Amino acid sequence: MSTTALPTAPLDAATTDTAVGDAASEQPRTYLVRTLGCQMNVHDSEHMAGMLEQAGYTRASSQDEAANAADVVVINTCAVRENAANKLYGNLGQLAGIKATRPGMQIAVGGCLAQKDRGDIVAKAPWVDVVFGTHNLDALPVLLERARHNEAAQVEIAESLQVFPSTLPTKRESVYAGWVSISVGCNNTCTFCIVPHLRGKERDRRPGEILAEVEALVAAGAIEVTLLGQNVNSYGVEFGDRGAFAKLLRACGRIEGLERVRFTSPHPAAFTDDVIAAMAETPNVMPQLHMPLQSGSDRILRAMRRSYRSEKFLGILDRVRAAMPDASITTDIIVGFPGETEEDFAETMRVVEASRFSSAFIFQYSPRPGTPAATMEDQLPKAVVQERFERLLALQERIGAEEADQQVGRTLEVLVAEGSGRKDGATHRLSGRAADNRLVHFRLTTSVSDTLPDAAPLPGVDLTQAPADLDDPRLSDVVPAGVPRPGDTVTVTVTRAAPHHLIAEPADASGLVVRRTRSGDAWAAREKARLGGGEDEHSHGTPAPSGPVSLGLPTLRR
Repeated sequence: MSTTALPTAPLDAATTDTAVGDAASEQPRTYLVRTLGCQMNVHDSEHMAGMLEQAGYTRASSQDEAANAADVVVINTCAVRENAANKLYGNLGQLAGIKATRPGMQIAVGGCLAQKDRGDIVAKAPWVDVVFGTHNLDALPVLLERARHNEAAQVEIAESLQVFPSTLPTKRESVYAGWVSISVGCNNTCTFCIVPHLRGKERDRRPGEILAEVEALVAAGAIEVTLLGQNVNSYGVEFGDRGAFAKLLRACGRIEGLERVRFTSPHPAAFTDDVIAAMAETPNVMPQLHMPLQSGSDRILRAMRRSYRSEKFLGILDRVRAAMPDASITTDIIVGFPGETEEDFAETMRVVEASRFSSAFIFQYSPRPGTPAATMEDQLPKAVVQERFERLLALQERIGAEEADQQVGRTLEVLVAEGSGRKDGATHRLSGRAADNRLVHFRLTTSVSDTLPDAAPLPGVDLTQAPADLDDPRLSDVVPAGVPRPGDTVTVTVTRAAPHHLIAEPADASGLVVRRTRSGDAWAAREKARLGGGEDEHSHGTPAPSGPVSLGLPTLRR
């Protein structure tokens, strides 16, 4: 473990009591967590929030979050792309001015970039109080208290995993859907990727622990779960069962009350037919697959150390669609990898055309220090990479629009989300995800609101926002017919399509059917508690049921 602290001093029980005692007369300290990066980072941020709440901090209000006005601001960083550092230091620059006017404010930086850059962060941004890595999330509350007591920055980076993250307290963002980590780390050696260096070798959780956490989520009201791992379909290799992931999917299908199961991300080299069969034969496993391509050129795939070729990749997609004709398939692609020729790029265009992805995350290659690709010859000029990026993006936009057009006229069940659409407030639409994970914006019918189609569904109530008071109709013991809550589902018919979303605008009440769910009830209970109207029975603040872990964390007495 690498530790930097100036000056250094042990944080013993007496020191902790003194530091906490000084805070006893204060108002509870507030926090916010900013997340940069992938779904794994999002879930890690939920653990950070859970540990802070267990230690006595309270989440900042939405207004304070928007203004970065919290006593503790945590930035959970990503190191995959070149602009990750720019995003971090841009955020830190904004926070410096706020901290100068807010006595006692603390700034903490965690995640992959913190693991990589370590003490450099404090050297470049001396107003940062705490830096911690991917392997010691559990240290955050202790480091914050130590920084306050010592009045010096604390940098603590563990070289290997100290505590499996899923055993840590968790403050989940959603009441109706949750992330469940099945493994951490990665055993692949892709030449462009720094993740294995920062998160270590793959470590698998035991199936019983995973299923216990899923069952706990469902008992708390969730109806959707996403299984997370850097390479989910290699799950089980550590304990000698190469068929473990397919078995895990089937086991999730036997959990009563769990309606939707998703997973991300698999690796094409390890993707086997037993997983396809488990997806097709398990009703609550959704017809959605995120399958990273990275390049369509076999020569470039070889240089990337991606142990599959384009023919195998396309064969996987063919077998998935044969088993699940309505499956939506998305991908990741890197443009401009070192040595990529126009012929290589043409192969990527060919494979993308054949794959018919519903959407794709397309990235321009950026060298990451510490990766083999960063020192390869034939690094491409920015102008070449940009031009290829724009061509591939235009191709995928066309394909995405054509695939979305195939959805017009289809009837879909949509899980209603909390404020997913940026324009929902202006359009008076609500948003959610279909079974295949497509984003669907839908409008309530005029029969619900007795208003014109372009007016708000319920006069005086903005259903796209969180309830402002206990009089919100969504919090009523008897919710008005046709008014969905986040966590409920609606059945709608798609009327229009765009490359990245679908639109459903029913003409009458028969065009929108609302189904109340336990998740909608849990959302209402949480919102009532937030507004002072009762206890919130929906809590994910306790460790996952893999055995209690006592970390001896200092707490802030109120």
